[in-house]
Amino acid sequence: MNSISPDYAKLRQQQVALAAQVELTDALVGLPARVAGIDSGFEDSGRTTLAAAVLLDGVSLAAMASALARLPTALPYIPGLLSFRELPAALQALAQLPHVPQLVMVDGHGIAHPRGLGIAAHLGVLTGLPSIGIGKSRLVGDYDEPGPLQGDHSPLMFKGRQVGWVLRSKPRCNPLFVSPGHRVSVAACLPLVLDCLRGYRLPEPTRLADRLASRR
Repeated sequence: MNSISPDYAKLRQQQVALAAQVELTDALVGLPARVAGIDSGFEDSGRTTLAAAVLLDGVSLAAMASALARLPTALPYIPGLLSFRELPAALQALAQLPHVPQLVMVDGHGIAHPRGLGIAAHLGVLTGLPSIGIGKSRLVGDYDEPGPLQGDHSPLMFKGRQVGWVLRSKPRCNPLFVSPGHRVSVAACLPLVLDCLRGYRLPEPTRLADRLASRR
């Protein structure tokens, strides 16, 4: 018996179709004036999905606005399908910001995903916004360990092509896995994230979103 239900198989097919719409050409020249960070989590033993969105000034990286969204969790945890579980609340939080961001950094992966559609890529295709995924752990790919200093990095390779970067964002911390989501190239996503580092492991957009999402 096939252990994959037809619904999950359909979602995987949908991922493949959406991944074909991902654009890896740059819509930005440097960090824009409005940058958003998004992070998601779960409450009530996973029954509620919580998403936080923070809008930052692209020059100072100061928070200008924030929003929280809570929705009933519609999908159980299925490896590789996390974006379908987290994205509805993330899109609602993003829509509650007073201004549309010009770049979105998402706690999660971009194209560094088995079917090329992590949550940052999924969000980017649905909204049309340039997006970058900032993963705290590897989902796919092979890499050489980056050096020990902040800014040290190495390519993340998957199925014979580069899908992102492994970045030492802070000394003595585990690296981040940076990959483009939509309308950002593999080459450009790294300097954009580097521009958002302020001495913490996470870049400011996702750090502030993570801090907001962690409040109870």
